[in-house]
Amino acid sequence: MSGRTRLRLVIVVAVAENGVIGRGDALPWHVSGDLKRFRAITWGKPIVMGRRTFESIGRPLPGRTSIVVSRDAGLNLPDGVLKAATLDEAMRLAGAEAERLGVDEAALVGGAMLYAAALPRADALRLTRIHASPEGDVTFPPFDAADWREVHREGPLQGEKDDHAFSFIDYERA
Repeated sequence: MSGRTRLRLVIVVAVAENGVIGRGDALPWHVSGDLKRFRAITWGKPIVMGRRTFESIGRPLPGRTSIVVSRDAGLNLPDGVLKAATLDEAMRLAGAEAERLGVDEAALVGGAMLYAAALPRADALRLTRIHASPEGDVTFPPFDAADWREVHREGPLQGEKDDHAFSFIDYERA
């Protein structure tokens, strides 16, 4: 990056039709097509997430630099996982990591509080719409469609290992 390119912030999320993104510390569905897309979008990039999201994943994801946002000064994280106290600090770390990795994007991958904080500053939204309305206690914040333009849509799709049909919808900041 070296000052020539601004770090793009891409929100990556799977959202059910009722806005649900989680139940407890887990996804309320299994959609392998979404997991494959998540891997493709985030591979080789810094990924920013909250502590609960990191704990629900349970480990650093290979091929990506994990940056965990937590105000808990005593939080112990595995080697190679970076910690930030705020979203701003996480974005500074992500910028340095993106430059080291030779990429111009960082992906924000959850949870709800970080999505809400990052939505106004995000450049892109990679949304998987889960065509179901499962029960859940974690939701994606509402966003104004006028702030975004849809640039790609694929689906509905459903593989034999997927709990529900889903569509991929990519938005860029309008």
